Amino acid sequence: MARETRPLELLSVGDGIFLTVGMIIGALIFKAPSMVAGATSGPLAFLFAWLLGGAISLCGALVYAELASRHPHTGGEYVFLNEGMGRGVAFLFAWSRMTVIQTGAIAAVAFVFGDYASEIFSFGAHSSAIWAAGATVVLTVLNLIGTLQTKALQKVMETTLITGMVIFSIAAIVIGGADKPAAAGSGSGSFGFAMIFVLLAYGGWNEAAYLAGEVRNARRNMTRILVWGVIAVTVLYLVVNLGYLAVLGHGGIRDSKAVAADVMRVIAGEKGAVVLALIVCISVLTTMNAAIFTGARTSWAFGRDFRMLRFLGDWRETGSTPANALILQGAITLLLVAAGAATPDGFNAMVAYTTPVFWTFMYLVATSFFMLRDSKEKAPFSTPFYPHIPFVFCIACLYMLWSSIDYVRNPDYGPKFGWAVGAGLVVMAAGIPLYFTSRR
Repeated sequence: MARETRPLELLSVGDGIFLTVGMIIGALIFKAPSMVAGATSGPLAFLFAWLLGGAISLCGALVYAELASRHPHTGGEYVFLNEGMGRGVAFLFAWSRMTVIQTGAIAAVAFVFGDYASEIFSFGAHSSAIWAAGATVVLTVLNLIGTLQTKALQKVMETTLITGMVIFSIAAIVIGGADKPAAAGSGSGSFGFAMIFVLLAYGGWNEAAYLAGEVRNARRNMTRILVWGVIAVTVLYLVVNLGYLAVLGHGGIRDSKAVAADVMRVIAGEKGAVVLALIVCISVLTTMNAAIFTGARTSWAFGRDFRMLRFLGDWRETGSTPANALILQGAITLLLVAAGAATPDGFNAMVAYTTPVFWTFMYLVATSFFMLRDSKEKAPFSTPFYPHIPFVFCIACLYMLWSSIDYVRNPDYGPKFGWAVGAGLVVMAAGIPLYFTSRR
């Protein structure tokens, strides 16, 4: 009888914390604050939203850590849902991830790249979309070739990003004008709407939880890793946003399209803004590249499980890449970029498209946690304060699901982007007949 191959437990607490911070911090801290400021009534509510986002992320990470330790297999949510709720729900998740969640996230990050690249060189009215499409094509081609995938590159970029954020934030707080108006009452007051963008910026904690199978003494150390990792990110995000507030004020953040570049423009002039925009662009491309890399491999696994989509399961030996999955993912992303280009703000359109579907499956995963915990097998890692933390996470997921659907009622965003909410849900629902067809 063959032995089951399990991951080696090689990661220390320090390794785990560094990896957790690196997985969470990404490009959206340079974009999301503008929308958060637009949906909060003043600086205190603005900062509280970021603090609450850290707390929700920690609850989710602790739940995911136990799920990952029980099922330390490649596939993440796909495996959890398959075990907890059956093959049909797992299929619907994989379909939605391929057509809405992952591709929508890549398109959203591509628009962030476009906004900052346009600070360096603008192509006119649709400059952001042109840059976004170009980045999608170039990175997809590079992934097809099989380059740009070294761990060293990702680690260097994350270290550079974190160091740069700390230096930038301290400079902003020290040099920034303290007399900037708070613009109290200028936001929409929709706190749930603000949390959509806050939790987008915290995205990645669900990936960090998968470290459970490779951490030494996971039962004791995973709690330390997740708690200190999320706390580190929360503190860093608070410091960055304090820097934004010190220079631009609450109203200035709300009105900015590229908030970090606008802060640097005040501190160091136009040349400083261009330099920072270039740094942000590089970090955004790193985030985008990682999403393209992982997304295509999930679609490849999906194609191997279902005969009707088996063309996605082809693996090209040259470059060692899932070529068909990469090409399809790139094509869907380009379609989404084109759809976003037809709206006043492509980034917001992609957020509206993806978030209801994302939080639907987050809630289903949170619910499946209780089902999977009924098994007699003891997990290497157990979520502390059970059942309170999983229950809080379930409620948070429901609240975020409602907030993301309630997007359509927001007076500033609903008329412009409400269609995208419906589009995402329709595409998700299209997976239902596809699943039954695949069973024939």
